[in-house]
Amino acid sequence: MLEQFVTVLPGTLGPALLVMALSVLLTVGEGRDKPFSSSWRLVGLGVGVLAAIVFAALRATAVINRRTMVNYPTLIACVLADLALIWVVLDAGRITRDWHGHKAALNLANGLSAIAVALCVFRTLPDVILQLTAFVEPDSPVFTSDMLLRALGFVLAIATAVIVAAIFRSMHRTCSRKAFSLAALLVVLVTLVQHGTGLLALLQNTGEFILHGLPFRIMALLYNANLTLVIVQAWVFIIPAVACLVAGFRMPQDGRNAAVKRQHKAFRRRALASAGWSLVAMIIVTLTLTVGTAQAHKVPVLSPPETYSLAGGKATIKFSQVSDGHLHRFQYKAKDGTVMRFIIIKKNGAAYGIGLDACENCGDAGYYEKDGKIICKKCDVAINLATIGFKGGCNPIPLPYTTGQGSILIQTADLDAMSAHFKS
Repeated sequence: MLEQFVTVLPGTLGPALLVMALSVLLTVGEGRDKPFSSSWRLVGLGVGVLAAIVFAALRATAVINRRTMVNYPTLIACVLADLALIWVVLDAGRITRDWHGHKAALNLANGLSAIAVALCVFRTLPDVILQLTAFVEPDSPVFTSDMLLRALGFVLAIATAVIVAAIFRSMHRTCSRKAFSLAALLVVLVTLVQHGTGLLALLQNTGEFILHGLPFRIMALLYNANLTLVIVQAWVFIIPAVACLVAGFRMPQDGRNAAVKRQHKAFRRRALASAGWSLVAMIIVTLTLTVGTAQAHKVPVLSPPETYSLAGGKATIKFSQVSDGHLHRFQYKAKDGTVMRFIIIKKNGAAYGIGLDACENCGDAGYYEKDGKIICKKCDVAINLATIGFKGGCNPIPLPYTTGQGSILIQTADLDAMSAHFKS
């Protein structure tokens, strides 16, 4: 669940903040007194989502296996749209202040915003949608607890992006418009940096535009700092949050009459609450995309090898040592000097799964136990416990053994003959 959450959130938070910021800056009119283009941004969002679903489906079915043919024109369009959004944000105050006198400009701003939103969503959402294909592991039943947890992480990430955007939106009622506009401008600039570095990296890979030295290092740094840039997009809203705090504390708590006094107190409560919740949202986003990401992608460490008896050309492991149903790892140094590992796990009844801590597919990466499952460290595939001890797939390479006198007996000659599996 955590892995799905930290993977989906970066791809949805940026577009959610962009849509929210443009909505605040460009929404005018009430009822029927609205500009002709009032719904264009919503249409752009819908078109972007639909196009992303189609593109993700084509990628998942391998109809499109060269993304460059789509990414190249898309990134160019994204960069141009982001540049246009800078004008939209900077001029939004003048356009909306007396929008009846600037209908053409407002329609143009809504049109540009709709295009920018559609392109941004189309650029980021396919990778999010493709996470759906990871819900069910190969050769596993469709409906399992793991599948439900992955689905929950996916849904929670999207919900978190929407909620964070809604919390930030609440500040526009109590902070100055300039403060919110500055935050919106910074969101657009960060989006421009993301799209621009993506385009430069693509041109670099295709050899059409080559950067060297410091410019290349800057491009690589920004390209690999996507999570940091998403966090920055959240933290730019500290500007309206501070403005809300200032406005709240400056609001006098008295008034000409009781009604005005209540209004002032209500304004202060709203200002302080929206600023406080926004700060909480920023901290949650930061922790999720730093600590959460590190935890989700933490490389598992193999458990240390256990002791056992080695004498007379036999490795002897007592049943009592390995009868708890958990993975037990052992180490052996072959005659040729190769350090080997083998594993033992009790499967059910009197059956034991015994094999090398290596497989034909992934080499000597080894296996680890997590949530009652035996998982290959290299490919992250969960091994069917019943098949351990048999050849095939990512199963541990079977190791001959016998039993007797309450112990598992493994001939060292058999281990020596299989040392090649642990040579790099």
